[in-house]
Amino acid sequence: MSKDKTNVESFDLDHTKVVAPYVRLAGVKEGQNGDVVYKYDIRFKQPNKGHMEMPALHSLEHLMADNIRNHSDKVIDLSPMGCQTGFYLSFINHNNYEDVLNILELTLKDVLDANAVPACNEVQCGWAASHSLEGAQELAKEFLAKRDEWHQVFGE
Repeated sequence: MSKDKTNVESFDLDHTKVVAPYVRLAGVKEGQNGDVVYKYDIRFKQPNKGHMEMPALHSLEHLMADNIRNHSDKVIDLSPMGCQTGFYLSFINHNNYEDVLNILELTLKDVLDANAVPACNEVQCGWAASHSLEGAQELAKEFLAKRDEWHQVFGE
């Protein structure tokens, strides 16, 4: 199957060649004032083979977005992928890959220790009925169990 080149880095990634779970530097952008943004592809599920169920993904997003900022003041954003296989995580002026992995590990350990999903109400969330703390914790547990594989992006 042929594919056309796009303006989106992840669309040009061959999803049949990657092996989840992994953490991959997906993009670098330098601003006009010298700040540099580093975007990471945090892949929880194998593309086109598995996905995260929406309530679990949604809760994991809330938990990670809130907790990750306790471990780094360089986080810009954590956003779920529409395909429900992972997240994008962006940092400003922080390109230490091993530190990014450590920050992610600490954040996911926070998820395992959580007793509630932050901002899980109609005032703070656009779909407050769609959450699962237990599902989010199971996803975090699965991803942490393969911590030693996060740096391996492509199959052999």
